[in-house]
Parts: sequence; structure tokens; C-alpha cells
Amino acid sequence: MAKVDRRLPGNAAGNFYVDDTCIDCDLCRQIAPDSFTFGDGGYSVVSRQPANREEYRRAAMALIACPTGSIGAERKVDVRDYREAYPDAVDGGVYFCGYASRDSFGGASYLIVRPDGNVLVDSPRFARTLVERLEELGGVSTMFLTHRDDVADHERFRRHFGCERIIHRDEGHGIRVERVLEGDEPVPMAPGLTAIPTPGHTKGHMALHYLDRFLFTGDHLAWSPRYGHLIAFRRHNWYSWPETIRSMERLAAYRFEWVLPGHGRRAFFPAAEMRRELVRCVSWMKQLA
Repeated sequence: MAKVDRRLPGNAAGNFYVDDTCIDCDLCRQIAPDSFTFGDGGYSVVSRQPANREEYRRAAMALIACPTGSIGAERKVDVRDYREAYPDAVDGGVYFCGYASRDSFGGASYLIVRPDGNVLVDSPRFARTLVERLEELGGVSTMFLTHRDDVADHERFRRHFGCERIIHRDEGHGIRVERVLEGDEPVPMAPGLTAIPTPGHTKGHMALHYLDRFLFTGDHLAWSPRYGHLIAFRRHNWYSWPETIRSMERLAAYRFEWVLPGHGRRAFFPAAEMRRELVRCVSWMKQLA
């Protein structure tokens, strides 16, 4: 729980605030950009207090999603009115789960609602309200783990839903799952659903491609407001930057409109424009090599 006596000095005066336990995961700035911004010292702060009902709702959703409980309110926010806002619809049966986990450094996770069984991409925090909402949406039959950094509460989700967990062999390192993928070739998992090995950030990193519209990218690819284009994370590249570039080039063979990352910002472009953005990203990466 955030503590008012640890409130950061950069917060705007008023009810909502961020305290000094913030880890700068960026989620609050994505969820409620009208209220949160990047402050001095590598923290998020409240830039402006919510001015209407929708802004208040989004600020409350940021409070609920915060993995470290670093967002607080001087006057109690009745989270019962907002916690069922998650999973939050993105597009086409895809939802953002919120309820981020400290264990994944605030990584975003997503739910794909499918007639043949829902897929949870990476692990959110195991929170009762979220689990109840997932049950209402049909439960979880498959849990796709992009890489070892974002597995969080995967064991609790497995025990509750009995879902099949999937990870790459080069990524397992003692993580017990029901299905292990191998090699560098794409693996069709179901009609319209393909696992794509994308080694680079880590050796066994994978992306998940869905219906020629969505690419769930883990820590491989994200939008950067700072650069104004798609990026890979050079500073947080734990395996191989040249492999990351090669993996990125292979993604050009796929059609998609959404980039949905674990860390970093989402992006949406019509498919042809998204491909141009991907080519631009590869060119930028090669300049950093």
C-alpha cells in the first residue's frame, strides 16, 4: 500500500499520488495518461488530478494495476467500483489483464478469448477479482509464456484453471510447464495462432501471432514515445543483439496490426503501415549494432 508520508514531491496537489516505492514500470502512464507522467528521478508521478469521471476511473484502474502498490489516494478509493474493469478490452476478443505482478517488474499480460479455449499471454498477478472475471470470460485453457522474466504467478493459474503452460526449452531453466517448444521455426498451435521464436532479449524468447491482426511481443518489440517508432530494448538485451535483429527481420513475413508488448507501449497501424514501421525499427537497430 502506498504511504502518504512517502509521497513523491513531483505529484500534483490533490487526492491521487505516487510514493517512492515506484519502480517505473510505466503502466500507470499507459492506463491513465491524463493523470500520470514521468517524473524526476526515474519515477512516475501524478501530473494532474482527474478532472472528470472517466479520468477518475482510469486513475483508479492504474492504482489497481500497479505491481508495487505505489499509487495511493488521500481519500479512500472504493476499488470495488473499478477492479472489475479488468480484463480491459483492447480489440477483437483481446483483453489487457491489468493486475501486474512485482515478480515480472510490472509486465503486461493479455487474454485472448477464443471459442476453442482462451489463451493467457504471460502471467498477471493472481488476484481473486481478476480470476473471477477470467472465469466469466470462459477461463484459461492455455498459458503462453513469452520468456522467463514474465512468468510471475503462472503456477497459481495452472492450479486454478488446469491450463496448459507453454514455454521454449531454451527459456525454461527450471520453470515447470506442460509443453516445451524447441528450435527456431514457427510452431502452429491452433488455427490462426502461431508461436514464433524470437531469440535475442533472452535465448528462448517467443512472440505469439494471432489471426493476422495481433502480435504479442513480450520484451522483444514495443512502441517508444521517446523515439516515435517501434524499438527493441538494447539496454535490456540479455542474450544477443545480432540475434534480436535477425528475429525482428523474420517478423516481416507476418501480417499484423497490433503490437502488444509485456514491457513498453502498444502500437496499432494498418498492416501495410505496420510492416513499414517494422522495417524502420530494423534499420534503427542496425545503427546501434
